[in-house]
Amino acid sequence: MTTADTAPLTLDQINLAYPDLFEQGRHHEAFKILRREDPIHWNEGTEEIKGFWNVVRYDDVVAVSRRPDIWSSERGIVGSEPRDEQEAVLAANGNGKMLITMDPPRHVRLRRLVNKGFTPRAVASWESHISEITKGVLDDIAPKGQVDFVTEVAALIPLAVICEIMGVPKSDWKLMFQLTNKVLGGGDPEYQTDVPEEQRGTVEAARTTVNIGTMQMFGYFAQLLQQKKAEPGDDLISTLIASEIDGDKLTDEDILWFCFLLILAGNETTRNAMSGGLLALFNHPDQRKKLQDDMSLLPSAVEEMLRYVSPVTHMARTALQDTEIGGVKMKKGDRIIMWYPSANRDEKYFPNGDVFDITRSPNDHIAFGLGEHFCLGAGFARLEIRVLFQQLLTRFPDIRQAGPEQRLRSNFIGGIKHLPVEFTPAK
Repeated sequence: MTTADTAPLTLDQINLAYPDLFEQGRHHEAFKILRREDPIHWNEGTEEIKGFWNVVRYDDVVAVSRRPDIWSSERGIVGSEPRDEQEAVLAANGNGKMLITMDPPRHVRLRRLVNKGFTPRAVASWESHISEITKGVLDDIAPKGQVDFVTEVAALIPLAVICEIMGVPKSDWKLMFQLTNKVLGGGDPEYQTDVPEEQRGTVEAARTTVNIGTMQMFGYFAQLLQQKKAEPGDDLISTLIASEIDGDKLTDEDILWFCFLLILAGNETTRNAMSGGLLALFNHPDQRKKLQDDMSLLPSAVEEMLRYVSPVTHMARTALQDTEIGGVKMKKGDRIIMWYPSANRDEKYFPNGDVFDITRSPNDHIAFGLGEHFCLGAGFARLEIRVLFQQLLTRFPDIRQAGPEQRLRSNFIGGIKHLPVEFTPAK
């Protein structure tokens, strides 16, 4: 960063529509200013996107999350809204078609279909298998001594779990990794491989990358869906094919949107919680030593990793009526963005919130959201993170950072693309 980049931010410099501050790791500095000076902050739009309200305090995020009757998900949950109405309501956006972009009552009925696969009992039944998957991943890196923790460890474990749950063959797991990077990391030039090099880094390149990744994802699952219809298995896609809502079978489109959401949400966010959690331990050696000396602290450490990292950076909502948040009046159709990393460091609930403390209590973070759209896979994420760090810190007690991390260029996913690490290799 230049000298100008490292100068203290001021309120008038903060524009959260763009990912620059997130890529530079300075978003927490911006959020602290907003919480202090303008907690319901109007973010100006551009020629392409509408303006929106930034909601950065814990209480306000909770209040919005608990009122789906006022704050709708069906106009989209990612970022700002295009000014072009036709673009804003494109069917390809998935608005109103996925659980995460759906309002009650349909949201409630669809969620019940898949809930049984994500109950605490269902999650617990996977622990031994997740432990086997994790051991296999760590076995593969053990002789190397130096790896990219993101691509060779953190990306592989949650991807394997969600693919097995859905019935995706192992031969296609690498493709799922590539496609989820395109869809959720489309704003990052590294993943804009379908765009001419001179165009990478532009808004148009991001849009093209996401669209191509989405089409490829749907093409893949459309074929898999037909295979599962012909030969059902013991997997979630087969369960969805056989399911009904109010006596009606799910359509192919319903199932494809389910698949699209689950493959994205089931691996990308947990990957980033793992990578961000390890980086936090590297940056706070006292907390790392405390954990390695007493692994019974691991459940608490996992919660602190989730709070501190907040891998999903935001969710958007649209007002269904005139209303207000935190005393600020808003009109029907206004868009707000709830910033979870900010809520999870709100001074009112998290004293010294910028401090990584694996014994923090209470720790009522909202890294998984709350209310109607509380993350369906939260139990799996917690289990996968716990199993990984239990094995990782036991097998590689001297693991250390071997180069600078590279952050994802995104204001939606708090991601780390690459994290080089080194350790004593197994002989």
